[in-house]
Amino acid sequence: MPRERGSGWLLPALLLLPPICAPALAVSVAAEDAKEQIERLVSQESEKSGKSNKINIELQEIVFVIQSQSNSFHSKRAEDLVRNILKQAEELGKELPRVLLIHQMDRHDGAWTILPLMHDFSASYGRNSSWIFFCEEDTRIQIVKLLETLRRFDKSKEWFLGKALYDEESTIIHHYAFAENPTIFKFPDFAAGWALSIPLVNKLANKLKSEPLKSDFTIDLKHEIALYIWQKGNGPHLTPVPEFCTDDLNAYKAVNCATMFSNFLPVCGDPVKKEDIFVAVKTCRKFHRDRSHCGKTFAILERFLNHSSSKTPWLVIVDDDTLISIFRLRKLLSCYDPNEPVFLGERYGYGLGTGGYSYITGGGGMVFSREAIQKLLASKCQCYSNDAPDDMVLGMCFSGLGIPITHCPLFHQARPMDYPKDYLAHQIPISFHKHWNIDPVKVYFTWLAPKMEDSFTEKKQRRIREDL
Repeated sequence: MPRERGSGWLLPALLLLPPICAPALAVSVAAEDAKEQIERLVSQESEKSGKSNKINIELQEIVFVIQSQSNSFHSKRAEDLVRNILKQAEELGKELPRVLLIHQMDRHDGAWTILPLMHDFSASYGRNSSWIFFCEEDTRIQIVKLLETLRRFDKSKEWFLGKALYDEESTIIHHYAFAENPTIFKFPDFAAGWALSIPLVNKLANKLKSEPLKSDFTIDLKHEIALYIWQKGNGPHLTPVPEFCTDDLNAYKAVNCATMFSNFLPVCGDPVKKEDIFVAVKTCRKFHRDRSHCGKTFAILERFLNHSSSKTPWLVIVDDDTLISIFRLRKLLSCYDPNEPVFLGERYGYGLGTGGYSYITGGGGMVFSREAIQKLLASKCQCYSNDAPDDMVLGMCFSGLGIPITHCPLFHQARPMDYPKDYLAHQIPISFHKHWNIDPVKVYFTWLAPKMEDSFTEKKQRRIREDL
């Protein structure tokens, strides 16, 4: 089926060469403070006799993989990171490393789930590389520090490295795994970057070749990858690496970090106006019982397209037990072009190892551009029954149209206590879902309410409650 690529500008080399081996050009986009830090580290490294060749060899042995997306906003951010990585490498005075973008590997259904790419990684880099290093588009990397960190690990052995997360309590997100003591199982925080040694990549590739993936749902990729590597792949547990950090770039601890993470809500201009967002809440008179699914959602889509102002560019559909910050959503949407077919939220996957599809899980909220809804309804794709799962049907429909799902980790299908504290610590969340065993008003004001210095005044409180 056709695939639609992001409309953001791309480097010619990235466009013309096969995605799995596409090199990139070095263009300086590093911030001045980051540049000064890089130059200092490089200078220190150069003073050590005999180190420059070792740096070059090790740099060429790392394949950087950015977990990118095709939406123009996200693809540009990923390309900025490519330039940042290559600028640092250029300042070392050596050849440039290989940097790959996941969204360009679209010959794989569900390439974002990583494991289907292991065969290609093994075939292309299994003999001339030592590490595959993965990161998100907002991860920031200090190349020299990363090389120093990876040198501590024997590259001839199987390694799975990252910043460790763990569940303090068993959670539905992970199917209540390790219920007796969930803290014993560690999984990587993708924001900090994570690495696989090539011997482990080769082992996983062979395993997947003989026993293809059979999992139906992809819900929390970082947990599921760690579980697969350890159990199905007969590989190692995650090894925590303190230099893989999610501290902000300006944090005092960042000097010791090989990776960092920008902890902010993306804002690309003035927040979207309130009147530019049409909000629909799925509910019913039975109060939290029979919430209808697909039939109700498609009726909402039809009403938005044909009975709301044609100037309203955005539709948000939430459940009646979704907690959402419209205040923050308005800021986030300033980064997206409503003239593109945008379908935004928390991404799940179904049957991706066997030709399935991705979808936005409904509980955390689903955001549509008018353009996406026009294309959807024009396609005549519809519910196979009124009570079908609406989010999955929408995923099938958009997949058939070649319209990619746009993932934002700030939307959440579950409650705050269902996520590791360290994971939420570097987020400014937009939504959570479910009211059971919580005080939803308290959760909203703790996690989602606008942060105002004078929020205790009556005027500001009224504004916040209007947002609620």
